[in-house]
Amino acid sequence: MTGTSLDAVDMAVLETDGEDIQAFGPAGERKLREATRDLLLAATDQARAWARGEPEPAIFEEARRAVADEHLYAAETFIAEHGLAWSDFDLLGVHGQTVLHERPQPGRIGRTVQLLDAERLATATGRPVAFDFRTADVAAGGEGAPLAPIYHAARARASGLATPVAALNVGGVANITLIHADGTLLAFDTGPGNGMIDLMLQARGLGRFDENGRLAAVGMVDEVALQGLLAGAYFNAPAPKSLDRYDFTLDAVEHLSAEDAAATLVAFTAEAVVKAFDKGARPRALIVCGGGRHNPEIMRVLAERAPVPVKTAESFGWRGDAIEAEAFAYLAARTAMGLPISFPGTTGVAEPMTGGRIVQPS
Repeated sequence: MTGTSLDAVDMAVLETDGEDIQAFGPAGERKLREATRDLLLAATDQARAWARGEPEPAIFEEARRAVADEHLYAAETFIAEHGLAWSDFDLLGVHGQTVLHERPQPGRIGRTVQLLDAERLATATGRPVAFDFRTADVAAGGEGAPLAPIYHAARARASGLATPVAALNVGGVANITLIHADGTLLAFDTGPGNGMIDLMLQARGLGRFDENGRLAAVGMVDEVALQGLLAGAYFNAPAPKSLDRYDFTLDAVEHLSAEDAAATLVAFTAEAVVKAFDKGARPRALIVCGGGRHNPEIMRVLAERAPVPVKTAESFGWRGDAIEAEAFAYLAARTAMGLPISFPGTTGVAEPMTGGRIVQPS
């Protein structure tokens, strides 16, 4: 799995039949090489300017190959470190790099693009590759995201957690899964995760991210800017709903110091999550996964503002950095078994839907 933060390839091994989890294998990550990251940033810029009905940008094909090669580079090191071989795997699940995500609008289906040359990866590894998990859902009128909720439910079962419970993934965008007492799911993107903070710092030449929340920790929240951000139409839209990393602009914090802008954007991330509970949902805990839980300020402000207990994934024995990679291993197994991966309560499709494609090595 590679997320919109363009940080690393996350890897995890599962033994699963697509319903229950029999065993957890190793997990890890390898940082993206700079040349790949630069290429994907350029592809993302071109994707955002790509008009519907026009041929896809030529850079996409180069980027698909680069994503496949980056995953191969990361995974070969990973399996060697853990004494594994490609022949140990029945199936590889690979998400691909998202460079565009547009949610559906009245009278218009959404668009979503994940770049990956799956055939190249299948041939290099000699293993079948499950990929393209989102496009069938989008073509059917769904949001195409989030897709991890069915795995969050399986992970909660494997941990013996009592419901209702909620899982929050804080990546470039943050998404929540509410697992109700009867097992039904409601999931949606809450708002920005780390993405806006990262983009603000990068735009000001202050690094790639706010390490340990050091800038936000000394900044002051600008309430006017915060309320302006929270007034966005997205927050009044009914769930399920999804976001692209670039759906919110930095205009509201342009006039602030880096410290105050970081503090305000942290508060924005937290308040957007709090809005998920506006309709009265009260899970026993909010389990925080993803890179955002490493930012002490995000965790502190979440704990202060959320109306439910906030816990890290590790508090429940989960691997917080591996949940998304585990999820796509699980979704790959569901794809192979013909089981649904998206649902009315997670992407807004009319009925549970299968998804994903599998390519065999040539």
